[in-house]
Amino acid sequence: MTILKDLILHFDQIWPPAQAEDWDRPGLMLGDVQSDVLKVLVSVDCTEKVISEAIEIGADLLVSHHPLYLRGFTSLTEQSFKGRLSAKAIRANLAIFAAHTNADFQTDGVGESLAKAIGLEKLEPLDPLTKHGTIGTLPEPLSLLQLSRLLAKRLPAVAAGIKVSGDPNRVIGRVGLLAGAGDSYLNTALEAGIDVFITSDLRHHPAQDFISQSNVSNGPALIDIAHFSAEWLWVDVAAASLRAKFPAVEFVGSELNTDPWDFAVMQ
Repeated sequence: MTILKDLILHFDQIWPPAQAEDWDRPGLMLGDVQSDVLKVLVSVDCTEKVISEAIEIGADLLVSHHPLYLRGFTSLTEQSFKGRLSAKAIRANLAIFAAHTNADFQTDGVGESLAKAIGLEKLEPLDPLTKHGTIGTLPEPLSLLQLSRLLAKRLPAVAAGIKVSGDPNRVIGRVGLLAGAGDSYLNTALEAGIDVFITSDLRHHPAQDFISQSNVSNGPALIDIAHFSAEWLWVDVAAASLRAKFPAVEFVGSELNTDPWDFAVMQ
């Protein structure tokens, strides 16, 4: 029988806690390390709907990319949504584990999952120092519009769609990406020798500055995809990898779309 401790020992090898960002809080959120684990749900987010999904399928463990607890708190009551989610999981004997920034740049990690989904080859880090982000080459050059449409096919549909800045006919061969919030890496992308930078959660002023500088220096085009979409591909990749390591445990990818937006009104 596989116990939670066995899984965590493996998690800490493939997603080393020491490689998480300083502000991050990955690892075991809830659970008894001696408890038996027969079924695991893997997800991007740890929301009430995802916890309900885990309970409904009879999972003993939820492995989410985003931690249930990221910021400090002084009390945990059921009058708060974190307390309510925690109580719901505890009552169902559902353990919760998070692999966040420590899963971003690993083999079969979040970034690599997105890169491989669009066929990138010759992968290397966007930032050689931190290892965050990914650069790769398309097997055959595509136009910016064709690449955007390829992303639309590979990623789950969300209300915001895919936002693009650049000439739709521009030829794209070398692609840089950072799955998740990426505006802190915009300057890195400008200097990376890429044709396009794909990331998420771009704010107005950083994006505007990037585009202005790129226009002056013939730098990369810019594609903004939803945060959830950027990280969603990792769910099935992680589940498959864990399934191969622990054949006695059933690993299931969440079927829920946890993007926060329900619809958009186009003008």
